Amino acid sequence: MPTDRDTTIADPVTERITAGMDDPYRVFPSRRSVVQSANGIVACSQPLAAQAGIKILRDGGNAADAAVAVAAALNVTEPASTGIGGDVFCLYYDAATKSIRGLNGSGRAPAALTLSKARSDLSMPPEPAANAPPDGEGGIPMAHVHAVTVPGAAAAWVDVLETFGSGKIGLAGALEEAIRLAEEGAPISLMSSVMWAQEVEHLKAASPNYAEILKGGTRAPREGEIIRMPHLAETFRELIRHGKKGFYEGRVAQAVVDVIKSRGGVMELEDLKSHGETGSEIVQPVFMEYGGYRLWECTPNGQGLVALMALGILENLQKEGVVPEFGEGKECHWKHNSAEYLHVLIEVLRIAFSDGRHWIADPKVVKVPTEGLIDKAYLAKRAKLFDPDKRNKNISHGTPAFQSCDTVYFSVTDKYGNGCSFINSNYGGFGSGIIPKDCGFVLQNRGCGFSLHPTHPNVLAPCKRPYHTIIPSLITDTANNLDAVFGVMGGFMQPQGHLQVFLNLLVWGMNPQQAVDAPRISVGKPYDPRTEGVSVEEGMAEGEGEGDYGVMEGLAGKGHEVAVVRGWYRAIFGRAQVVRCRLDEGDGDGKTRVWSAGSDMRGDGHAVGY
Repeated sequence: MPTDRDTTIADPVTERITAGMDDPYRVFPSRRSVVQSANGIVACSQPLAAQAGIKILRDGGNAADAAVAVAAALNVTEPASTGIGGDVFCLYYDAATKSIRGLNGSGRAPAALTLSKARSDLSMPPEPAANAPPDGEGGIPMAHVHAVTVPGAAAAWVDVLETFGSGKIGLAGALEEAIRLAEEGAPISLMSSVMWAQEVEHLKAASPNYAEILKGGTRAPREGEIIRMPHLAETFRELIRHGKKGFYEGRVAQAVVDVIKSRGGVMELEDLKSHGETGSEIVQPVFMEYGGYRLWECTPNGQGLVALMALGILENLQKEGVVPEFGEGKECHWKHNSAEYLHVLIEVLRIAFSDGRHWIADPKVVKVPTEGLIDKAYLAKRAKLFDPDKRNKNISHGTPAFQSCDTVYFSVTDKYGNGCSFINSNYGGFGSGIIPKDCGFVLQNRGCGFSLHPTHPNVLAPCKRPYHTIIPSLITDTANNLDAVFGVMGGFMQPQGHLQVFLNLLVWGMNPQQAVDAPRISVGKPYDPRTEGVSVEEGMAEGEGEGDYGVMEGLAGKGHEVAVVRGWYRAIFGRAQVVRCRLDEGDGDGKTRVWSAGSDMRGDGHAVGY
């Protein structure tokens, strides 16, 4: 019987393109071409939202202005993942100064939500068992009202415009397209409709106001059906009319408090007002150098340090000769996504997560060893936990030195050379599912990120921010010239995706679309990377066409519990967006900046330039 490989039809165009090439990623060719533009690009998971950002860029706005427009439009087109009831983190690259600043737009727990209150309401004993490890207790369930923290997105949108924006657009201009989509209606894309349908019962159980975001008040919109959200449009207008007070005080704030208290929650108007007055926090990002490039991440309470730690451990293993230098142009027998290569990624991620899940917390409340966790000497010690032949079954967190110091992601660049890496999330599908009356949005459930063990650094406390999964990223060279604006959305998959996409781009020489299309692995379960097992995405290949099962057998031989993930379940590998920067020599009149973008095929969206 002929195999699929035997019956492949030769194409003369493909033969010309691939002639003489030995690309490591040819086992998984991209399904889309790279999008090119000299003016600016938006790469996101929804085409209508991308157009909202492009409109801002055409009108003279910069990448930050366009990012807010995209975020608001995504609230209409993909509300299961994101919205004004969620949180925001972003990184902004300023081309004029070659500087990078971050914005932490995450909210805090209510002032009245104490650890004892939460444990009591969750029917837990007042204190954990004497022998219970700090990392072992469960947290707040995703559907519980105590999982709702103060939404930070509304303040973050205002703060992004005021801190990084051009000053030409303003909040009204940034929200204009989202308001139009919400009032006139937007046809819903395939993946968004699937995510919506999966959460209908969750919405109905969580809130008496579920009809506000269901088709006809009863069901999820099907692919291609139009959904209108007039209540959400009015919430956006409140924000325009009154600024942050339009969300954190007045009608909207009262509706938030009322619905939370109706479910037994303890959030008060003062919790919301305090966040509106304090606003987002501007932070200085941190980076890890590897191969002449810098991978930039936000500081805690986000989990970006996990990606940096994993990359630093990998660098040490290669420096010490434990792992060969693989990739484009290197003399290494390993191929991309071979069992040997994936074993290294799996183990460095497991080591990094063991530290990240313990130490990452709100640095305004507890001392977080940010610099210690990415210190080269500390990472060299952690690298000794790696065994090239088998899985280490006994990885626990280390003790670094203390030194001072569901989700949508999208990338935006502009004609001025700026880049905005932006992520806005509800956490779980439709977050808590709780909808404030006549507001048209759901409240997040970020409080699930807290520990409920009293000795854990990330333990729940009043007015504290939880461990946060959403992380934007940037890549520069060592002189801080922008190379890429990128991110991978999806819970604890995010630092794993950052590591894999970074290496795809800069080690394996893939273009942006190939880098996001290539199959990925995910350590543990989507909401707990500390659990056993590794998910391997369909499409992996090893050696001479051994396929998925060749990789599985290789990893199983090293002690990993492996499963191939296919179909809709591939959502666990996240959805990535990448925009890269290069300089074209032009026609003798100077260099021209060219943006090249790829958008994840696992989502509904694409990259759009102008």
